[in-house]
Amino acid sequence: MLTEKELVDIETRANQTQNGPWKAYIEGRDHESGSNFIMTGVEENRGEDIEMIGATIADYEFIANAKQDIPKLTAQIRELRRKLEKKALP
Repeated sequence: MLTEKELVDIETRANQTQNGPWKAYIEGRDHESGSNFIMTGVEENRGEDIEMIGATIADYEFIANAKQDIPKLTAQIRELRRKLEKKALP
């Protein structure tokens, strides 16, 4: 089970990254020239594109989606913990 400190550390790492959402752009699927990259942010909140060497398409998709998935997962963990604590109260 994750400790509260571990959960806070995960949230801190996620919050310190570039603006979201992140989206993987794969050459041949999403665009025709250049390399695979992860676009960070949108419009006026765009960040730097992320490019990787040696990453598979699955790696790009996983990393790009982690920006959206991690906050959802940590929020769900907190909500489930709140529900469990309420149930445990007399």
